[in-house]
Amino acid sequence: MKILVTGAAGFIGMHVCERLLARGDEVLGIDNLNDYYDVHLKEARLARLTVLPGFRFAKLDLADRDGMARRFADEKFARVVHLGAQAGVRYSLQNPHAYADSNLVGFLNILEGCRQTGVGHLVYASSSSVYGDSQKIPFAEDDNVDRPVSLYAATKKANELMAHAYSHLYGFPATGLRFFTVYGPWGRPDMAYFGFTKAILEGRSIDVYNHGQLQRDFTYIDDIVEGIVRLLDKPPAAEAIPPHARHRVFNIGNHQPVALLEFIQTIEQALGREAIKNFLPMQPGDVHATYADTAKLAEWVDFAPRTPLKEGIARFVDWYRDWREGAAG
Repeated sequence: MKILVTGAAGFIGMHVCERLLARGDEVLGIDNLNDYYDVHLKEARLARLTVLPGFRFAKLDLADRDGMARRFADEKFARVVHLGAQAGVRYSLQNPHAYADSNLVGFLNILEGCRQTGVGHLVYASSSSVYGDSQKIPFAEDDNVDRPVSLYAATKKANELMAHAYSHLYGFPATGLRFFTVYGPWGRPDMAYFGFTKAILEGRSIDVYNHGQLQRDFTYIDDIVEGIVRLLDKPPAAEAIPPHARHRVFNIGNHQPVALLEFIQTIEQALGREAIKNFLPMQPGDVHATYADTAKLAEWVDFAPRTPLKEGIARFVDWYRDWREGAAG
């Protein structure tokens, strides 16, 4: 099966490509390799993929309407896994137009490509950020999500609405995944666990927002990939309520929120070093807690994330030490 994976040089994208290739799929990965974070890390991820049979890569920006249209027309993909996006809550305060280009214009180009070429199933990344600072926990897919507290969250909610409309209008199946704080080897340097690990090893202080009074539903990368692949193979049926679109949204999280200070302590134990903590107030666009209700995911594909935080952090730390030594060499 020929599959398009956007954001292939990204954290989740690389792991999804590896999994699809391992089972024998043909994968075209695209990425614009922007400098939102270290391009060398993205290139290193790509280097792991380019040696694998069945993988091809094209440097392409999601917002390039003509370039995207040509790729869809030429390749005739059976499935699309759309993971490419401008990520980051705080960065959206500094560079809002990047979110419009990638997350809105880029997503429309994906939807148009799927419509014009008869793609069998689109699986796309949404985010737990759509829940805003909701006090109702755990977060369930049927909760009201019309009060985003960041531009990033607003673009992800817009993606869900756009996908639903296209699925209704043109009949192709689409599945959105609300990711909850993904972590693991080959992760993103802008994520807290990556920055904390780097700073602790270098003897620098770490910034702890809201004085540590935050909770997150940390979800290990292998669990995310498992959920994506299972959903890719099971397109949604028509909704029971009008307009009967073939569109569904699922939470994918570890359904076990962890206090930020406990999270930091887990990293400290894995590193064998104590962090120097710089306690700071709540930051604009941040939320107090995330907690995924994954009952619908488990019912649909007989799977829900379950990797213990201690185990997942230990794997990340092992990878990071190797990566750090390789980069230094």
